[in-house]
Amino acid sequence: MKAFYLICTFLISGFCVRAQGLKITGTVRDSATRAPLPGATIIVDYRKNLTTEKVDEKGNFLLELPTGDHVITIRHVGYETFRTYIKDGVQKANFNVLMVTTSSQLEEVIVTSKGYDQTIRQPILGSLQINIKTLEKLPSAFGELDILRSLQMLPGVSSVGEASNGVNIRGGTTDQTLILLDDTPIFNPTHMFGLFSVIPPNTVNSLDLYKGNVPARFGGRVASVLDISTKNPNLEKFKMSGGISLVSNRLMADVPIIKGKLGIYVAGRGAFNDFILPKLDKRLNNIRAKFGELSTKSFYRINDKNTLTLMGYYSNDYFKTDLLTNLPNVVGTDTYYKHITTNGMLRWLHVISPKLNLQSSVIYARYAPEIGTKEKATGNIVKLPSSVAQKQIKSNLNYQLENHKIETGLVATRYTIMPGTLEPGLSKSVNYITTPTERANELAWYLDDEIKVSPKLAVSFGLRYSYFMSIGKSVVRNYIPGQPRDDFSVQDSTIYRNGQISKGYGGFEPRVGISYALNDRTSLKFGYNLMRQYIQVVSNTATPIPTSRWKTSDTHIKPQISNLFTAGVYRTFDDNIFEITMEGYYRQANNIIDYKPGADFLLQKYPETQLVQGINKSYGLEVMLSKKKGNMKGWANYTYARSLNRIDKGAPLIELVNRGDWYAANYDKPHTFNASLDITVDSHNSFGLIFAYSTGRPYSEPIGFINYQNNVYPFYDKRNNKRIPDYHRLDFAWNIYNPSMKNRRWQGHWTFSVYNVYARKNAYSVFFKTENKVTTSYQLNIFATPIVTIAYNFVF
Repeated sequence: MKAFYLICTFLISGFCVRAQGLKITGTVRDSATRAPLPGATIIVDYRKNLTTEKVDEKGNFLLELPTGDHVITIRHVGYETFRTYIKDGVQKANFNVLMVTTSSQLEEVIVTSKGYDQTIRQPILGSLQINIKTLEKLPSAFGELDILRSLQMLPGVSSVGEASNGVNIRGGTTDQTLILLDDTPIFNPTHMFGLFSVIPPNTVNSLDLYKGNVPARFGGRVASVLDISTKNPNLEKFKMSGGISLVSNRLMADVPIIKGKLGIYVAGRGAFNDFILPKLDKRLNNIRAKFGELSTKSFYRINDKNTLTLMGYYSNDYFKTDLLTNLPNVVGTDTYYKHITTNGMLRWLHVISPKLNLQSSVIYARYAPEIGTKEKATGNIVKLPSSVAQKQIKSNLNYQLENHKIETGLVATRYTIMPGTLEPGLSKSVNYITTPTERANELAWYLDDEIKVSPKLAVSFGLRYSYFMSIGKSVVRNYIPGQPRDDFSVQDSTIYRNGQISKGYGGFEPRVGISYALNDRTSLKFGYNLMRQYIQVVSNTATPIPTSRWKTSDTHIKPQISNLFTAGVYRTFDDNIFEITMEGYYRQANNIIDYKPGADFLLQKYPETQLVQGINKSYGLEVMLSKKKGNMKGWANYTYARSLNRIDKGAPLIELVNRGDWYAANYDKPHTFNASLDITVDSHNSFGLIFAYSTGRPYSEPIGFINYQNNVYPFYDKRNNKRIPDYHRLDFAWNIYNPSMKNRRWQGHWTFSVYNVYARKNAYSVFFKTENKVTTSYQLNIFATPIVTIAYNFVF
């Protein structure tokens, strides 16, 4: 009988333990406003058992799970994903989840089409997000994480070569991509003529690249948008992080001033190790190159309904070489290039209700490059400064309904461009020359609406109206119709007084995206965009140098207008571990800028005499496969893309390029293949590998040479009639961690990397040189040898 009681007691107690299981409760709120976030999705164990829950109207949730190890993931559209791990043996847990208002990020995904649910159901095409933490593990040149170079590993993103200034996206020029740092435009995105990106990587919270469907809140460019959001300051505890490498050093301090209410961070980065350059290549003996940048951001939670954010960014580049620039009448010994970027943003967020908020911002951005040459005879410095500035005020309303996400806003922008002034200093042989300042205003209204029509069908609709005004003080030449625009075809001129509108352009810019889910893992999407661009870079180089000239649209230079059509298929499989996407696109851009043969923009008062406008057609197919979880993660993609220009309408016969036929753009690369691999061996080591291949870009090769007065001159028949050799490169990185430091105040790790492992001599360009009346072609290589670096990164 006693044995019977013991058995019954054992069975009952065992049943009670099992019945208890694991009980999880909590609330989900906005980290800034503390407002509840109803509708947030809770995913258990990566959907292994298809376990999902929804947060109620007050932001509360309750989960009852069997005991054991569990991973709890909480997601909400427009917020960073929250994740926690619960060990076996825990019976109760409570979480007060404060979600940060950034774009969603998948836990271990290197690059993702915006997350699991959004990949399949969101009606957005060509939208990618980069996870900064994972990119830090991948190889990089000089041990420095470079955001723009990392972007070039994505389908549809390329550049004209190593150390080039900016990126070309889906057939667009570098200035056709709008790069925003906390809503402030970046006019020159690189340091050291393209060696590094200007964006300090340790301050970045998220990067969203829109190369297909561009939301209507973005305007002013016709190809794509790179939207970079920096971190908000930590309001709870002091943190410090940084890194040391052979080329640059960085440090960031995150300081809570009033706990829970006011915080600020200051981050700095600098490269002052140019003494290393001659050791890499003897050709760099006379090079002096350095840069410094400072980034700061403060966040003030006034109360539950109001917050203020203030951001500032400053960078200063200096590059000196004994190669001379072509400043007029200057006989020099060396030349320096420097450029300064100054950006600022003040944002006020007011929560009207849990579903409605108002956000207003004041934005300032200025880019100021300068060329200077030291005269050989006197040592006097002759300078050529210029600048482009943008001031902006914008305000928008965000309204969140159950099946709608609506945003509408107004934007007012002022552009001021100073193309350049030649300052002779004490020189007696150089004259003072200045170019007219260009001024313009732009007004815009936009509306974005994302509608969930049914569980399978979703539609995004955007409409933007923009109106651009070129304003005086200015003098506008009137040329003889049908004649080349030059000094000989001027009929008369019109003088516009200060503030008077000399020319206006405007129109609607519709944006549409449609997504239809065939099932939980597969969807079809279609998108259409119309975008307008009113300011652009004019340059006759493959990659614009820091002193390239910005130009507003005016009476003679029409704004660029782009029509983009996109379609794609998206599928996830194997428990969302793998994702495959395939997108095709066709884009036609009208009024693209190109230059006349022999064009010279330096100190040109009337740049329309050096420019022609035409059309560009770009089309392609992008396929990408990514593995997003496990000890081995990564992606591979293939892109077939063409970008062709044509100058044939409205231009006189003498100004036609290639007789009016289609010709390859400078950044036309038909075939591209990229692969990236991140391998976690154990808690101490991880390895990263990158392989990149692309077709060589076009260049112009002379078909013959003319001997005139004992000088040999090349004769060109067609533009971009040849291609440089194909590009390919392999990079390697080894990340070394100390897991015993994981829970310590000081945490650090080492990164050993090799850029260009097998020493491929990739050609950046082909140029021709005549010696002893014999002309020979040469290839310019930027990184012709492996670059071995070691870097140390830490968090305190």
